[in-house]
Amino acid sequence: AVGAAYLAAVFISNLPESISSTSGLTSSGWKKSRVLWMWIAIALISGLASLAGYGLFQDSPPDTVAFVLAFAAGAILTMLAETMMPEAYEHGGKLVGVMTTLGFAVAFAIHTLD
Repeated sequence: AVGAAYLAAVFISNLPESISSTSGLTSSGWKKSRVLWMWIAIALISGLASLAGYGLFQDSPPDTVAFVLAFAAGAILTMLAETMMPEAYEHGGKLVGVMTTLGFAVAFAIHTLD
């Protein structure tokens, strides 16, 4: 089963990134309909990839699942460190660090309540 903490984390983490990307694309001349169809395609492909991963890895040994999760976590940390946090600090200043910590605290609270 997928927990509420996971769903909230996916939504909360992807929404600001998609808003930022959308504004960048539209300001560079992309039509809004093209951006919308791109996001629909990304959502569908991501959903299918999640379904495939669930089906392929549900009977995998714990070490395999741990490796895949660690690899995914490393990829997310790399993206955060290289692109999102520097840009967020540039536009948001020192408050970005506080808000990041608050985000982790909210995620922990949701996980604890779940």
